[in-house]
Amino acid sequence: MANKKPRTVLYRRKRESRTNYGKRLKLLLSHQPRLVVRFTNQRIIAQVVLFTSTGDKVVVATDSSALKKLGWDFSQKNIPAAYLTGMLLAKMALKKGQKEAVLDTGFRTPLKRGKVTAFIRGVVDGGLHLPHGDSEMFPDESRISGKHVQDYATHLKNKKEVYTLRFGEYLKRKAEPEQMPLAFKSVKQKIA
Repeated sequence: MANKKPRTVLYRRKRESRTNYGKRLKLLLSHQPRLVVRFTNQRIIAQVVLFTSTGDKVVVATDSSALKKLGWDFSQKNIPAAYLTGMLLAKMALKKGQKEAVLDTGFRTPLKRGKVTAFIRGVVDGGLHLPHGDSEMFPDESRISGKHVQDYATHLKNKKEVYTLRFGEYLKRKAEPEQMPLAFKSVKQKIA
């Protein structure tokens, strides 16, 4: 006769590495709305979510593809797009009466001067109160506006093959990478 204990089966979402239940419990015990941000291969998805006894309720949601309507023809997953998406979500949340939230990044760890921190800065600049660390973790203003892409594109302008290889998607949409800071400023003014 075998004396083995039956194996405990984990929750399906935990098995699939889709939910960290320990982290989720801490966020729910704060009794604050959660600002959920997820990064896919194509875009950035952001939501303000309230926990109710019947399940999570999404109050406000947006993604970086909404920036197209505002004139953003560049990548929807880079640092400037993360900042603009955060700012857009904050403005939408304030219109719905949400004034504060706690950040829920899922399994993604916010890195210093990365996309998540650019998103956080956009949310904070948009007026939503979000607990965050010191301002050293945010990317520089030049990276947030896309100046680094402009400098790189200007550097590659003489090498046509490399230029079209690196910025082919932008050029298909008739968006010149040298104009990214101007487009950023324009979209930011439309959001504000």
